[in-house]
Amino acid sequence: MENFRKVRTSEEEMPLPFPDLPPDVVEMKVKEGSKIRNLMNFAMAQMELKGRRQIVFSGCGRAVTKTITCVEIMKRKLGGLHQVTKVRYKTVLEVWENQDPAPDGPAQNLTVHKNVPSICILLSRDPLDPNQTGYQPPEPRREAGEDTPGSSTKGLKRPLPPPCEELLPKKLQVQVSDSPRGSGTSAGQLDH
Repeated sequence: MENFRKVRTSEEEMPLPFPDLPPDVVEMKVKEGSKIRNLMNFAMAQMELKGRRQIVFSGCGRAVTKTITCVEIMKRKLGGLHQVTKVRYKTVLEVWENQDPAPDGPAQNLTVHKNVPSICILLSRDPLDPNQTGYQPPEPRREAGEDTPGSSTKGLKRPLPPPCEELLPKKLQVQVSDSPRGSGTSAGQLDH
């Protein structure tokens, strides 16, 4: 493959996997090189300024994690959003051109079909059917400054338990038993 270079990539167009979407629903197509800041500025403007009720984020391949990140940011900023997630595979077509063709022959191209994971996430201000696969209800709203179990101001996912004195030994006893290598037993103490 060192004599080939990628000249074109195209994704298979697939309809969104959500029934009953309004025809003007905004679909945020997240790509590997997309900037999260730009995506979020546009998506937030659509939901807050234009008053959209639903928005879809989609991405495939290496853009899947960026897609999920955008959704989580939006859920945290807006709150009260219902979510449905659909995972599927998408076919990506890559065309590679031979950089070193035979002198008397035509240029050779190589076409590669790849099945890559793809994700589509619907966020909605309106309630969605909780029985459909991939549904997540909105997270309960928290008041500003309120700490719930599992949240911490220091960025920890859950608070650490207080240290127990009996779990912190002052000295550790080490005892070596008879073994084929050694003769006899010895005991020692290590300061901890």
